Amino acid sequence: MYERGALHPLEPLVLREHQRVTVTVFDDVDVPKDHPLLVSPDEWAEAAREDVPLDEVRRRLAGIQGSFSQAIIDERRDR
Repeated sequence: MYERGALHPLEPLVLREHQRVTVTVFDDVDVPKDHPLLVSPDEWAEAAREDVPLDEVRRRLAGIQGSFSQAIIDERRDR
């Protein structure tokens, strides 16, 4: 739930105190199961086991053209 500028989980989360997390936010619309930003629980579990060096992450991110926020804006405009 989003309230007064903060996200509040509807169920308890299994996280350490001050753990950094990535959150994907969708509004109350039906998101297709094949949406490119969605991953299955199995894919999340597999990715969590991967040990990717920070330099590799930076290298790959540097190759992305444009901005993520602009991609979202463009996608919403095209609906």
